[in-house]
Amino acid sequence: MTTPRVGLCGIGRMGEPMTQRLLAAGHGVAVWNRSAAKLGALTEAGAIACVTPQALGECVDIALLCLGDGKAVEAVVFGEHGLVHAATPPRYLVDHSTLSPALTRHLAKRWHEATGSIWIDAPVSGGTGGAEAGTLAIMAGGPAQAIEAVTPVLRAFSSRVTRMGDTGAGQTTKLANQAIVATTLAGLAEAFVLAKRSGIDTAAVPAALQGGWADSVLMQTLWPRMVTPPDFATGTVRVILKDLDAIAELAHTSATVQRVLPEVRRLLKDAVERGMADWDLSQVFRIGEAESAPDA
Repeated sequence: MTTPRVGLCGIGRMGEPMTQRLLAAGHGVAVWNRSAAKLGALTEAGAIACVTPQALGECVDIALLCLGDGKAVEAVVFGEHGLVHAATPPRYLVDHSTLSPALTRHLAKRWHEATGSIWIDAPVSGGTGGAEAGTLAIMAGGPAQAIEAVTPVLRAFSSRVTRMGDTGAGQTTKLANQAIVATTLAGLAEAFVLAKRSGIDTAAVPAALQGGWADSVLMQTLWPRMVTPPDFATGTVRVILKDLDAIAELAHTSATVQRVLPEVRRLLKDAVERGMADWDLSQVFRIGEAESAPDA
């Protein structure tokens, strides 16, 4: 397959910069989004807007999905005017969304039975910054030959594509990633409140800890956003809680005992109940701050 035609469904926080990277790399890109108003900047940059996922599917070899949850993925692929109804479906469907491995395997089987085409689960890590810089980490599940075939396209917005195994393995790896992210987030939030209430200049902490064992991308990214709240969310409480729900499901089916993640999940549920669902992840520290006794 030379010079594959590429399409992307889901132009959100991640989908838009990923599409911009594809265009910058010289790919012809078709795009679809539930809200067509979000396509303006991309069409000005050279993308072709499609009115339905079905229409997109009929003009591409590789269809990429970057959607919010399993219901959205199922609707875009199998719903009315979905990708599955394309007269000539894409040869490869690459799902960058984060879903449960079980749902991914179910959808992939259903897709292959209906179209004969291959479904690759390829969730990403690195946030909007990684998408903009083209440095996302992609963990993929599916046939090795298929992943190899789409990797040159995925390189436009990633620094690494790793095949983790058969269908669903990419999603399992992403959930392990999210388990680490969520527990680190909770630790950072409590450490921030502890430092702040103890009189430490919180703005100085990331530099002080840089290079030490507590340093991480999350430390250097989220801590400054705790010091100075961001104008917009790059990752929301709602999304990470959705991923923790999928982790809980996987832990149940794999008979895995978890002690820390259930507590983090309760913390994020509390945040949602307090109206913080669409807040930036960094602001979770405010729960601990509010629950701590007034300063002496």
